[in-house]
Amino acid sequence: MKRFGALEAGGTKMVCAVGDEQGRILERISIPTGTPADTMPPMIAFFRDKGICALGIGCFGPVDLDKNSPTYGHITSTPKLPWQNYPIVQEFRKALGIPVGFDTDVNASALGEATWGCTRDVKNSIYITVGTGVGVGVIIDGKPYHGMIHPEGGHILLHRHPQDPMEGSGCPFHETCLEGLAAGPSLEKRWGVKGAELSDNPAVWELEAYYLGQAITNYIMVLSPERIILGGGVMHQPCLLPMVRREVARQMAGYIRGKGIEDLQTYIVGVSLNDNQGAMGAVKLAMEALAEQEAAK
Repeated sequence: MKRFGALEAGGTKMVCAVGDEQGRILERISIPTGTPADTMPPMIAFFRDKGICALGIGCFGPVDLDKNSPTYGHITSTPKLPWQNYPIVQEFRKALGIPVGFDTDVNASALGEATWGCTRDVKNSIYITVGTGVGVGVIIDGKPYHGMIHPEGGHILLHRHPQDPMEGSGCPFHETCLEGLAAGPSLEKRWGVKGAELSDNPAVWELEAYYLGQAITNYIMVLSPERIILGGGVMHQPCLLPMVRREVARQMAGYIRGKGIEDLQTYIVGVSLNDNQGAMGAVKLAMEALAEQEAAK
C-alpha cells in the first residue's frame, strides 16, 4: 500500500497527516504555526520516517502556483510576515527527496470533497471556508482552477448592510470585502465577543447570512457551479446554513433556474468529510505529483 504525506499549512496550525490511495487518513498531528525556523523542523521530522512516496501541501496564501515561474512553490505576499517569499515546496523537496504537490489550502479542501466527498458526482463546484479568513476554492472539470494566480474569492466587494453596526472593516485592504465583513475576526470586531459566544443572538446570524448570501449569489452568477460547499469554523453555528440558503433564494430573486438550484438544501451544503477534507485533498495532490513524476520518466 502506497502512503502519502499531507500538509494543511494554516496561519495558526499546521496539520500533518499520512493517507492512502483511498483518501483514508491513517495518522495526523497538529503543530502550531510559528516562524519557518520553528515550524519546519518538526514537520520534516514527522514526515521523514513515515514511508511516504510523495507529499501534498495545501497552503495559506497568496502562493505562486505557476510551475514555469522562478518562485513556484513560494508563499508570496502573505500578511504572516515570517513566511513571506518562503520556498516551502523547495524546502520539503530538499529535505524529503520526494515529489511535492502544491495548491492553496481552500483548493485542497475543494479537491478533497471533489475526489471523495459531496461533490464527487459533479464536475464544477466551489468550496467556501469561513473562519479566521474567507477563502474560495474553485473546481472546474474536476480540477482546481488557478487562473492568473488563484482565486481570492474571500475579497470580492459587497454592499454593506444599512444596519451593520461595525465601523470600518475586518480586512486591512478593503472596506467592504466578504472577509472584512463576515470572517471570524469581523464578527468579534462588530459584536465585541467571539462568534461562539453569540449563538443566541439572531441578529448576528441574520447579518452574517446576508453577506454570505450576497457573495454566493455573485459566485453563482459568475461561475455557475453545480454545487456549493460551506465550511470553516464560523459555519459550525447550526442555524447559519439554513439562513444562508434562504438569503440566497431571496437575493437570487428567481433569476437563475436549473436542475441543481431548484433544491437549495442539496445545492448549498456543509462539509461531508468530518473536517478531513483539507488533508484528503492534500493526499490527492501528493498522488498527482507522484503520477506526474512517473509519467516523466
